[in-house]
Amino acid sequence: MAAMESHLVDRHIQDLTTASNLEKHWGYVDRAIPCTNDAGSCAYLDQVYANHDLTMVYSGIFWSIIGGVLLLWAIGRQVFPSPRADEVFAGVLDNEKLTKRIAERRSRIRMTAASLTRRYLLPDSVRFVFGRTTRLQVLILAVLAGYLFIFSFTGLTYEKWITPVKNKVGLYNTRTTLGPWSDRIGVFAYALTPLSIMLSSRESILSLITGLPYQSFNFLHRWLGYIIVIQGTLHTIAWTIIEVRLYQPQPTTAQEWIKQLYMIWGVVALGLLLLLFVLSTPWGIRLTGYEFFRKAHYVLAMVYIGACWGHWSNLKCFLIPGLAIWGLDRGVRYFRSALIHYQYLPDGSMGFRAAHASLTHFPDAEHGDVVRMDFKHPQDPWKVGQHFYLCFSECSIWQSHPFTPLNLPKVENGLVSHSYILRAKKGETKKVAQLAAKKLAEAPSATTPLILSGSYGESIVEHLTPDVNVLCVAGGTGITYVLPVLLGLIEKKEVKDRKVQLVWAIRKKDDIRWIEKELNGIRKAAKAHKIEVHIYVTREARAKNLSSSDDISEKGDTTSKGAGACCSATSSIREVQSNSTIDVQRIGGEGFDTHPNLERIVKEFVEGTVKGSTTVYASGPGGMISDLRRVVASCNSGAKVWKGDERYNVQLVCDDRLEW
Repeated sequence: MAAMESHLVDRHIQDLTTASNLEKHWGYVDRAIPCTNDAGSCAYLDQVYANHDLTMVYSGIFWSIIGGVLLLWAIGRQVFPSPRADEVFAGVLDNEKLTKRIAERRSRIRMTAASLTRRYLLPDSVRFVFGRTTRLQVLILAVLAGYLFIFSFTGLTYEKWITPVKNKVGLYNTRTTLGPWSDRIGVFAYALTPLSIMLSSRESILSLITGLPYQSFNFLHRWLGYIIVIQGTLHTIAWTIIEVRLYQPQPTTAQEWIKQLYMIWGVVALGLLLLLFVLSTPWGIRLTGYEFFRKAHYVLAMVYIGACWGHWSNLKCFLIPGLAIWGLDRGVRYFRSALIHYQYLPDGSMGFRAAHASLTHFPDAEHGDVVRMDFKHPQDPWKVGQHFYLCFSECSIWQSHPFTPLNLPKVENGLVSHSYILRAKKGETKKVAQLAAKKLAEAPSATTPLILSGSYGESIVEHLTPDVNVLCVAGGTGITYVLPVLLGLIEKKEVKDRKVQLVWAIRKKDDIRWIEKELNGIRKAAKAHKIEVHIYVTREARAKNLSSSDDISEKGDTTSKGAGACCSATSSIREVQSNSTIDVQRIGGEGFDTHPNLERIVKEFVEGTVKGSTTVYASGPGGMISDLRRVVASCNSGAKVWKGDERYNVQLVCDDRLEW
């Protein structure tokens, strides 16, 4: 540290031996008072230190705003809470707690505001730049970037000082506001570091405050990283110009500058930052693989923070919280996994015990095999909508992938059942499918050990009150996200005038076998609970006999044009039972895909409800989610909700997306 201060003193032409006082500046080196240099150098130092102090104030304001928003969010969740399903069934939300008038007014205000927000901020925004991201996320990013941009220039005095070089007759240094400006964006890059780590945490503090799942913050984490890369790069370029061009004599000044320890660490930090950026791009992830990206991201990020510490330890006030948040996230994650697997062993002792899942293999050479896993494990039940990270230890102990249980979290004799389905694409999932095929060829009741981490995410049915209509939309294996919602509804008392519908798009009719047991349970309860199930086959040209149930009917669909859909090849298909509550419609043909007309489906569902708002649960391909965002946004109307028509308060809850 002493060596660093010595180099900085030389650079700022400060003479500590003649100083009568050292002026403390938070996040910077001490300043020698009084300044005994030439007038230009002293004026420049005034600008440097005043700018740094102002930068620290702006950083404090930035974090104060974030803290204030989170505080108001937490207060708003208490003042304007969404009705809880369990409280409604228990009779808590009645006139004994709040007068009817106050309760209705609060509910009306909340629903109107929510409907207006969804209508204008739910659809995707500038997809070719931000991908499939909502306008709200982009708006938050724009506000954040706007603050940083404005305050990167506010308060600076734009001047130039020509100062003589000590002991060098005829040589002069050119000192400009480029130096203080470069310092400012460097400080901002440090200040953003703990926020970036907070946005990426799986054990998310933000989720506890806001109630949003940790996946909702991934977009901001990624783009905040891009902003830090830009700030770090500009900071380096600016000081390179100053030290290599504006300071004299050259090249002596530049050579002495780059050899300093703090500069070596600065170069290392920028190199790590650029490496993090390259590996996090879609191109980088495809080249190295997602799992390598994930592990490398963890390690490189922590080494980067260490390099930042070596470059400028005075700003450790931003680095220590980042390290603490990262360490807490990893520690809690491993602790929770240990709690799940610290069990009684067969010999009666306590120790680590993996879960053993029975395997079911569904071959599909064209689109990738599907594997179903079922097992029971002693643990606390999770919440509907939450997911676990599964590690397939027979394939690799270094990789884990998120999967949502397709069953309800029920405890029976101290054991909780888990059921998952996955489609083999490449990498780890392909290894799992190959392992399942091999094991089942050797034994009809094969199992594989699993290591669980979780559960993660938030409950998606916590606020599903009896007056809310439910539309579930799924594509392929996305059925695992919406299926527990329906399974939970059929176990409750039927609700008069509630409308419930499942729309499931699959490539082949045989895909119904993935959830044959659960689908039959829904079919048996469908009449009492008024549940409609519509299954759309998107990639078959000829009819095949269904293997799931003889009580499922097939129909031709000639209305497949619309959101994301192309013209379909339809044919006449026999109808097994005309009074069935489950029907299968073919809307695709051999060799090409099409999709259900989501705009028609959603709007007909909303218009067909008798009363109450609607929640759309969805999971599937990105194109389907984008279409649903647009359609659900168009179905919302704040004016109609304020007038009492709650049907136009339509919420969208997506897998791995921001809840609306």
